[in-house]
Parts: sequence; C-alpha cells; structure tokens
Amino acid sequence: MHFETAAIRLQTDRSAQREHSTPIFPTSSFVFDDAEQMRALFADEQEGNIYSRFTNPNCQELEQKIAVLEGVDDAVCTATGMAAVFASIMGLLKSGDHLLATKAIFGATHTVLTQWLPRWGITCDWIETDTAHWQLAVRSNTRMLFVETPSNPGLDIVDLEVAGVFCRYNKLIFNIDNCFATPYLQQPARFGADLITHSATKFIDGQGRVMGGLVAGRADLIAEVKKFCRSTGPSLSPFNAWVLSKSLETLAVRLDRHCDNAQALARFLAEHDQVASVRYPFLDTHPACATAKKQMKRGGGLVTFEIKGGLEQGKRFLDSIQMLSLSANLGDTRSIATHPASTTHAKMTEAARLEAGISNGLIRVSVGLEHIDDIVADISNALEISK
Repeated sequence: MHFETAAIRLQTDRSAQREHSTPIFPTSSFVFDDAEQMRALFADEQEGNIYSRFTNPNCQELEQKIAVLEGVDDAVCTATGMAAVFASIMGLLKSGDHLLATKAIFGATHTVLTQWLPRWGITCDWIETDTAHWQLAVRSNTRMLFVETPSNPGLDIVDLEVAGVFCRYNKLIFNIDNCFATPYLQQPARFGADLITHSATKFIDGQGRVMGGLVAGRADLIAEVKKFCRSTGPSLSPFNAWVLSKSLETLAVRLDRHCDNAQALARFLAEHDQVASVRYPFLDTHPACATAKKQMKRGGGLVTFEIKGGLEQGKRFLDSIQMLSLSANLGDTRSIATHPASTTHAKMTEAARLEAGISNGLIRVSVGLEHIDDIVADISNALEISK
C-alpha cells in the first residue's frame, strides 16, 4: 500500500460489533481463557494482551502503523516524546558505554545526555552536524550515534547516507530523532538508521491535543526497548494512542499544506528588510539544501529567522503578534511563534546554545494550516510594529 493508504487502512481486527473505526480500549488489564494461556502469555510463548502498562490494542495499532510508515520491523509507543528518546538510549546502553550526539538537538534531550546519563556511567561527546570529523570522536566504548535532522530549532541537516555508512563502519547503533520530518517527509531507515524516535505530540497528532512518543526500528533493538518500557512504565494511554492513530490518517494531507505554507513564508522573510537571515531546508540559501532535498520529500513545516536588532527587537516582535500563538509547542494546525533561547532551550548554557546555532534573536515559527496570506500578514505587521 502507498503511504497514505497504509496510514488509513491499517487498524485492529474488526470485532463482532462490525465497527468501521477502531474503538478505544480503556482497560487496565485483560482476562485469560485458562491458566495455561495465562502462563504462556507471561512466559512470552504466546502473543496477546496482559496489562495495559505492557501494551494495549490501541497502542499496538499505532505501533504497527508507524513501523509500516517508517519501513522498519517494529515499534513501541510511550507517553511522551522525551520518554521515547530516553527509552531508546537507556534500553540499549549500560554503564561504561559512550555515545556521540550532534550539538544541534532539542533542549530536553541535551539535558538528558549531559545531566542524567552521566549519573549511570554513560558518557557523551558532541559532534557537529558536518560529518567531516566524526571519526576522530569515536572511542573503543562508543555504542550509539544520536542525531536530529532537521534539528530543533536551527533546522540543521545531517547527511543520513553518510551517517549510515559511518555507523556501519564503526558498528554503532544509529538513532535519529525524526520528529520534524515525520515518516511522510523522511524515512531514515532507507539510509541505515537502526532506531527512529518521534515526539508524536507534534506533527503526528497535529492539533495540539495529546502527548505521545514512538520508537521504531530493528526488531532486536525494539525488543530491548519494549522490555525497558514494560518494566519502567512510560505507557501511552489507550485514548492518546487512539487519537494518534487516527491522526496518522491525515498526516500526508496536513504535511503537504504545512510545507506549502512554510516555504511561502520562508521566501517572504528572505526578502524582508527587518530579517537578518532565514533558515528553511528547501530554501536555496540553506547551507545543506542539496542534502535536505536528497533525503526529504519536502522541506517541512518549520521556519526559523533572525530579526535585526537581536533580543530586544525579538521580544517586541513576539509582543506584536496578533494571530499566531505564542507557545513552546509545534506541529499544530495553528501557527506558533517561539523564542527558543528563553523557552525550549533555556536550560542550556548560552555557550551551548550558540554552539547549537541558537542565538538570542532567533525566532522559530511552526507554520500552521491557516491561509498563507493571513500568516504572512500577521508576521509582516509584527515586524513593522517592532522596528
């Protein structure tokens, strides 16, 4: 099936009620036919539902869909995107292991890697999105490469083909945060990615309603991540899983509109005299535009730009916004403007932010599904007022 068809047609088996749409299974536990079935299920000799902390029919449907859409063996869902990131690392690494991560990653992921993993004896070194010097950072105990592309918020691009070759050569687990692109715009497994994480809270939900996370990838690795999640309990609720699975049905049509609007906004900002610079993966001025076009279907729904005048003018710009929402979220039907340095990446030091390309005057716009003329008019008006 094509992407759009699989996202719609893959669902749980129809029950005796003959429902057309998958029902919600709001149950904490499941019953067994007899003692032998109970024993066999707990011994992993049979597949089936035991307890919703382990899995649930709604979670299984979501997992099956994302695995098919990403083109991988299996998947596991979690309560949030950060739970997915954490499980994808802690389910596979141990004390004494080392991982490499690109500097341009989400603020909370940066905090996990710098403040929490060292408590369990797992160390991390930072590398640039440019792959030229990666080999110099590899140690004898390096086990994983973690990248985010396009990155949050600077929209840096990692060459997935080069990263895949690098990981195979060094026998590393290739772990990528694919949140910004979603499987509709980018399928990292085609380039050798072993694990693919998502904050399903973002474009997969697409309407700012529920939280969720996903880890998809190779069967042997997902089996270990599932064991970790089964014991530690970052479980996704049946309701949230149902919402996210239904949301996948419209992912393709929504992303096409997000991309149309984002590219048009990027072109407008590139010509505005109050804007110092613009970042959008499919804009010719992006330093990795050719790489983005090689591995992405379209440029995505995020645009970042630097306002002339720095932090103070950036604040005036945000205070002058009328229609766009001021929020730390993204991937919503509603366009959202964010100041990463004071919100999503505020816990990073200023030096770490600058290394990741996050200046004090950087504005991130999650471009929604409103009419593009209204989005442009609101941003244009705010830019004029904030001069």
